[in-house]
Amino acid sequence: MRCLMARLTKWIVLGLIGAALYDQLRRPPAERTWVGQIGPVPYNFRLPSLEHLRTSLWNPDDPRLITPIPWGIGWWINLAQVHRRLSPLIEQVRQRFTVGRDEQEAATLR
Repeated sequence: MRCLMARLTKWIVLGLIGAALYDQLRRPPAERTWVGQIGPVPYNFRLPSLEHLRTSLWNPDDPRLITPIPWGIGWWINLAQVHRRLSPLIEQVRQRFTVGRDEQEAATLR
């Protein structure tokens, strides 16, 4: 079953890449941007700069958690938003364990 899913995923990805290339190659050369969407799936075949890669991975100004990939087909995760959303949860867990540990230490000192 795992092998079947891997093959199916590979064929879907190859099909999307082929559709994206077809979408660009059917246009006159002056109109080719190498950026677009096939259905809901974004693609970008322009080589990104290091700055573009960095801002794609870490962009605190973008409220989206999932953003278009800077090169290729599909999406990336905006790690700045992951950090922003998980920080309060991590702090709550840290406080619970700290309070619990402080109470245990106070009980052993008595």
